[in-house]
Amino acid sequence: MINTRHLLKVTAAWISIVYVICYAVVAIFPQSRDLFVRFSLHSDPAFGAEYLGVGYFISGLIVWNIVTVLAVWLFAFLFNKIKK
Repeated sequence: MINTRHLLKVTAAWISIVYVICYAVVAIFPQSRDLFVRFSLHSDPAFGAEYLGVGYFISGLIVWNIVTVLAVWLFAFLFNKIKK
């Protein structure tokens, strides 16, 4: 049985750290975003504007935490409900 509350706390901390690192990399090396899209998603990026700022950072951090916590909660819920 998974301790869901502890797992969600660890998930929120983990995704916050990853988000801050990724945001910093894109702020320091803006071309990294285009390279990621081109080589990982096999797409040709056509980003016109640079979306870097405090508001974008905070809203992205909140959105990514919500999405990740919901996904991990669903995993823990299903893991605890489905019998071996």
